[in-house]
Amino acid sequence: MASTRTKAGLSAVDLETLRAAVDAGRKPKVTFTAAAGQIAGKTGQVLRLEDPSASDEWVVVRFGKDELPFAPSDLQFPPKPAPVKVAAQRVETIEPPQWTPAAPPMPENAQPEPVAAKPVAVPAAKPAARRSVVKRSPELTITLSCEDGHWAVQAHKGAKALVKTTPVRASEALKMVTLLDAPPVQAVVEEIVEAAKVEAEQQAERLRRELAEVEAALADLREL
Repeated sequence: MASTRTKAGLSAVDLETLRAAVDAGRKPKVTFTAAAGQIAGKTGQVLRLEDPSASDEWVVVRFGKDELPFAPSDLQFPPKPAPVKVAAQRVETIEPPQWTPAAPPMPENAQPEPVAAKPVAVPAAKPAARRSVVKRSPELTITLSCEDGHWAVQAHKGAKALVKTTPVRASEALKMVTLLDAPPVQAVVEEIVEAAKVEAEQQAERLRRELAEVEAALADLREL
């Protein structure tokens, strides 16, 4: 709360402010008024505030090496310094004039020499790098084949033959294909096996007839 004065001196609010500052251990500064006489305008430090009922001069101020009591009307807070305004100065940078030498005058009826265009080297396009593809051979190849009703199996590791052509029975070939769970392949194998079975039955029947004829001829020969 700001104090309002009609004359020089400390108001009640100012005195309370001083007392709080002194109690906090500080020594606030005050300025002597014209009522203080010859030291008017000088500055001192408030040390303590005594009982105002004992004397009119109860504010103890240190001035130089002395500690003297003063009345509140002899003191006031120092005026606040006026803010210093610094005018901004505009600094302009003046660049020196650029001087360009003028071209020498051309003689009359003179034609300017043509400027030959400089060839521009265009870098040749680099051929696209071919991506090398390394084809890996399978680690293991097992082949099941059938030729003229005869089944065979062979195995290769890369280009090396592990198992050469080995005959297998038709029933074994059918079991191998069944394990693959490939119905189209299984159907073809069953068709081949069925055709081989029919052919084998026909051949067996023919052999049985021939055998019967041979046995009958042998029996006739034994009777002679």
